Parts: sequence; C-alpha cells; structure tokens
Amino acid sequence: MDYRPKHMDLKKYFLLFILVSATVVARASSILIFMDEGQKNHLKAYGIAYWSIKQQAEVDWLLNYRGGSFLIRYQKNVEDECKIRGVSYEIVADGKVSAMLNEISNPDVNMEMVKLEKTPKIAVYSPKSKLPWDDAVTLVLTYAEIPYDIIYDDEVLKDKLANYDWLHLHHEDFTGQYGRFWASFRNTTWYREDVKYQEDAAKRNGFKKVSEMKLAVAKRIKEFCAGGGFLFAMCSGTDSFDIALAADGIDIAESMFDGDGTDANAQAKLNFNNTVAFKDFKLDMNPERYEFSDIDVTLTRNFNASNDYFTLFDFSAKWDLVPTMLTQDHDRVIKGFMGQTTAFKKSLIKPSVTILGENKGGNEVRYLHGEIGKGQFTFYGGHDPEDYQHQVNDPPTDLSLHPNSAGYRLILNNVLFPAAKKKPQKT
Repeated sequence: MDYRPKHMDLKKYFLLFILVSATVVARASSILIFMDEGQKNHLKAYGIAYWSIKQQAEVDWLLNYRGGSFLIRYQKNVEDECKIRGVSYEIVADGKVSAMLNEISNPDVNMEMVKLEKTPKIAVYSPKSKLPWDDAVTLVLTYAEIPYDIIYDDEVLKDKLANYDWLHLHHEDFTGQYGRFWASFRNTTWYREDVKYQEDAAKRNGFKKVSEMKLAVAKRIKEFCAGGGFLFAMCSGTDSFDIALAADGIDIAESMFDGDGTDANAQAKLNFNNTVAFKDFKLDMNPERYEFSDIDVTLTRNFNASNDYFTLFDFSAKWDLVPTMLTQDHDRVIKGFMGQTTAFKKSLIKPSVTILGENKGGNEVRYLHGEIGKGQFTFYGGHDPEDYQHQVNDPPTDLSLHPNSAGYRLILNNVLFPAAKKKPQKT
C-alpha cells in the first residue's frame, strides 16, 4: 500500500501540465488575429495591432487573408491584451505560419503580406469648443484605444503639423461659411459661440476674415500632405477643403458670413489646378442652402436607409498595394450613411484619383484615394457609418453596439496605413 500523501500526485500532475503548456506555447510562435466573420471585435483588433507595434512586436498585415488578418509574433502580453479587449485570436505554430505565408506569396493568389513597423503619430483637426455633433473618427479611435491629439487652426498655423504622420478632417467648413448653418441655427447659442470662436481665432492669427484664415489652414494642410503626410477626411471636410483651395483669392462668402458680398465672377475664377480631388464643380452661392457645390449628391440622390449601399472595389494585392490596404474588410458591400457631404459626383473627380468604393446605381463615389507630392489622401463621404442620418444634437454612436462595423473598419484601415513598411505604389 502507498502511504505517500495524495497531494504529491497532484503536484506531479500540476508540474506535468505546466511543462506541456510551456511546450505548446514554445511551438505556437504567432498570434493570428483573424478579421473575417468569426472575429468578435473587428474595431478593437486594430487597436491591438497598433498597441503591438508600439510594444515592438513583429506585426504583419495579411491582406485579403481571412478579411485582412494580423499576424503577430507570439508575446504573452499581446495574448493577454487580446483577452482583456475581447479580440478573437488563434495561437499558430511555426509550421502553420509557413503554410499560410506560402499561400499568401503564391503569385496566383490575390493576397499579400505587409509588415507594420511604426505607430503613426495621429492628429485630429477639431475645434476646442463643443459643437452639437460627434466625429466618427475620434469615436472609433477612442473605442479602439488608439491615441491621438486634437489640433485646430492655431496649431496648424504654427506649423505643428510637422509633429504628425496622419491628419483627420471631419465635419469642417474650410470656406469660412460656418458650415452653412446660418439659415437653420443662427439664433442658437452653439452657433453664435462658434462664430465668435472662429472670429477670435482669425483675429488672433492676423486675418481680417475667417474665410482667409481657413484658406491659409487648408493650404498648410495641403503642404503637409505634399511633404509626405497622410490626410484622411470625411463629410464636409472633403469638398469644402477643395472648394477653399480652388477659390484662393476669391470671395465666395456672403455678407452674413464675412460682412461683405461675394465676387460676382467667382465661378469663372475658380482654379481647379489648386484642388486635390475634384474638378469642374459649380459653386452653390445661396447662403440658405446646406450645400457648398454640386460635388455632393445629397440633394439629388434617391436612396434611403433600406437601399443605400456602396461596393468596395477589388484590387490586386501584389500590384495595387495601397488601395488593397484601404479596402480591407469582412464585407465588400457597405451600408451607406448620410452627411452634409454624403457622396461625390463621379464626373467631378479628377482622373488621377483612385475610386475605392461607389454606388454604381447612383453613379456616386463614396470612398476615394489619391496622391499629393510625397503624401497621400483619402476622402470618405458621409458623417457616421452606423448612424444613417446623424442630426444636430443627436447622441454619439455607442460603438460597443457595433464592434463589427464594416463602415468603421474603412476608417481604421487608413489609421494603420502609414505604419506599413512598403513604400506606397501608384496604381
């Protein structure tokens, strides 16, 4: 009969379990964060990728592999972080990793691997005053736990953009017309406070008019991009940016915005050589309309929440690397959503610009990409991918209710884009 205490057997089994577990981890050399329909939280997965790069882990973006997955060299702290943030993952042994990479490298397969080497320094161009709407990019950056700084006109005019790799513009009006909110909201407290804030900023920076300050800011942003920066814009931050650049030196703001009338020949004087994405557009000079030009199709489209969708284009991962990165998603058909600028008239897009997503039935472009000098820009129509028609004073979207948002994923593709090692290529 064995009179040894039973706890000795338990200790032996426990040590055996630890040994087996250590052997499994040693053989399981990578963490695969898959991004297909099986992922529990697509949005936070981008935050894990960003965080892992910052921890100096080896991170690869597997383009078109299971929805654009992330492969991270095994580190226990990365696995722990996945568990904490609720991100789905698999532990993958060396042999399986080799098989995956062989599949991806096959020239007959539309996949590619991109090494993510640096965490881009992110800035969001946004007023310091509180306005009655939210910014989809700051919402998703916060939810994904990706750090960013808020900057505005003062910082841009003081050349603070040099400190950043990536800049976002959202619901902004670079024409100096206060978003064309005059007709509906001129008597509200928030509108009056915003006008005062902008006028004070213009005076502080040596400008007589807000429109002059906004033009100077737009030109600095264009220079930032041309010098190698990455520019991402949504909603009215897209078309108003190009309109301001085209109207350099031309008064297109009516008296209620800047104290004097517009140039009667403003349309004929527009210089489309100054713009980055759009050409041949016609200004809307009526100050009571919630539009700047015919670039945006909001007022002429015939869609509603039930039938509004756009399709992402398929690109060659091995040849068209940049647009492939920007269109990684687990869905190719994305729910549409409105904004002050909802979508772009296709005929007004410059031929040098790459269309990433469009609604073919409406002949409208929702998502586009282009180059300026050494830098690149992406414009994304609409205000909030999970709020079809976001209104002034509506509450912010709770992204914990939309962790698998295909529309929000497109924003985060742009956030990680500057982290890629490979030099962006022309399509």
